[in-house]
Parts: sequence; C-alpha cells; structure tokens
Amino acid sequence: MTLLAILTVLLVILVAWQLIRISELSAAIKKEDVTGLPDHKENDIQGKLLLGFLVLFIIGFVYTVVEWGPRVLPKPASVHGEKTDFLFYLSLGIITLAFLITQPLLFYFSYKYRGIKGQKASYMEHNNKLELIWTLVPGFVLVVLISYGLSTWVKIMNPKFEEDPIVIELYAKQFGWTARIAGEDNKLGYANVRYIEDVNILGIDKNDPNGLDDIVVQNLIKIPVNKPIKLKMRSQDVIHSAYLPHFRVQMNCVPGAVTEFSFIPTKTTAEMRQDPKVIKQVEHINKLREAKGEDKYEFNYVLLCNKICGSAHYNMQMIFEVVSEDEYKNWLKEQKTFAQSL
Repeated sequence: MTLLAILTVLLVILVAWQLIRISELSAAIKKEDVTGLPDHKENDIQGKLLLGFLVLFIIGFVYTVVEWGPRVLPKPASVHGEKTDFLFYLSLGIITLAFLITQPLLFYFSYKYRGIKGQKASYMEHNNKLELIWTLVPGFVLVVLISYGLSTWVKIMNPKFEEDPIVIELYAKQFGWTARIAGEDNKLGYANVRYIEDVNILGIDKNDPNGLDDIVVQNLIKIPVNKPIKLKMRSQDVIHSAYLPHFRVQMNCVPGAVTEFSFIPTKTTAEMRQDPKVIKQVEHINKLREAKGEDKYEFNYVLLCNKICGSAHYNMQMIFEVVSEDEYKNWLKEQKTFAQSL
C-alpha cells in the first residue's frame, strides 16, 4: 500500500508537469504571454490593497494592546520575578519597536513601488553598508539579550540567601498536587513511589528519621512572606510542570528525578488582593462568572500544572497562601506530622 501511494503521487506530479508543458507549447503557438505577470492595473489594485491591509494591521495591533494589555499578570510577588519581568519587557519592547518600524515600511514600500505606468524601478545590485547595518545591529542586540538572559538565569537558579530556605516538596500525579513541608530539622525524609500505601500517599520511608517530622498537606499550603522557599519537585506518573505564575516560578516535575526552584515571596495574599490591577482583573472575572451563574472568585496564589498531562489536567490546582511569619508558625503547629498520621 505504501509503494502504491508513492507511485500514485509520482504519477500525479508527472501528469501535472505534462499539462503545464502542453499549456506552454499551446501558448507559444498562439503567441500568448505565459509569464503570468499581472498588468499595471492589477499591480495598482494590489498595491492599494496592501496599503489598506497596513492600516487594518496597525488598528488590530493597537486594539490588541488596549483590549488584552490589562489581562496580563500584575507585578511579580517574588524577588527574582522583578528580574524576569524586566528581561521579558525589555525583549518585548525591542521586538515591538522592530515590528513597528519594519512592518509598516514593508507594506508601504509594496504600495509605493508597485509596477504602474510611468513608474520605473531603479536597479541596485548590492549595498555593503546596508548589509552591514542590518546584520550587525540585530546581532549586537541578540548578543546583549542572550548574555543578560543567561546571567539572570544563573542567578535565579543559584540564589544566595541570607538564611536557610524552608524546604517544601511538591508531589505531582494525575490529577492533583500534594505538598510536604520539612519538619524542624528542615530536611525532607527519603521517599519512593514503592512505599506508597494507605495514608502514606507520598511514599515516605518510615525508617528515615528525617521524614517523621515532615508535614503533608493537600489543597492549601501556607508560606511566610519575605522568607526564602526551596521547592523540591517529584512526579509519580508523567511529566508535570509546577507553575506559580504570580511568583514567576515554573519547573518541570519529572518521574524518577527531583527538580528544584527557590524563591522569596514578597507580598502576602492579603496585600496582593489590594493591588489595583488585581482588583480590576477580579472584577472582570466576576462579571463573566456572574453571567454564567457561577460563584464569585477571590484572588489566591494558585499552583497549576503547565503541561497538558491528561484529560483532567485542569484539576491540578493548589492554593499557596502567603502570610506573616507568625501566622505561618501558628498554622504549622496545627498540622500533623507524618509520624502522627501513621
């Protein structure tokens, strides 16, 4: 069947080529123009259409920025998030500037130099100066952006904190999250999927003393503001992606491996709810939910999965509540340790 399909395709190509040859020979006998070049009237129409498209193009761009600009994430709620946002907006600014210069010129020149009567194009074979400019300038910009990006990435992935970070494990599986906070020793006990049974949903080794004081939570976890947090991530089944957008945190959770990401939250949940941009976004969301007859939404930091990991992917949500250090300590005292839950 495969051979037959290949032969059929080749036959179709051969027939098409023969038909084109017959058409060319027929036109040559009749002395017809077979170049397919449009006449001056068509050029004029096409040029004006391109100019009109340019106008619509710019209107669409402005509308997109005005309409969807307010929907982007508010200011980051983490220390490193300010660096990533600066890099993002720097790159976006350069791209937007290049777009607003090159695209209007592209369509305008297509209109201005269209082939019409009384207008003859000038022939220019080569221009070393222009070639040098449009090669060196983008090259220089890319070198600067890439160098700055790599430097920023290294600092984010190898942070230097003034105090030891709170160690928290994020355990991903289809379709939910479980978190494990290191106990007083700030060390997570060894865990393996083979040890999963009954209440031991993370497979913590019962013989490892480091794991007995660990605290396992689901649905909601509280973390203290302005304190370094080290997330250690595992996956039980497929590749997931731990994504905390407002903290600008994202890292894949890979089966059989432990990945890490550290950050410092800078705004409590209560403070974030008072952010003017967050207030407007929540109002917009609640208008849509009200129209559907759904309950009102209240802002929370939410852990999401940023991989399409299966049919119930959307269910992978866990609330991260950022609170004061005292509130965090009080909440921690209320939680059961792994040893107490056995």
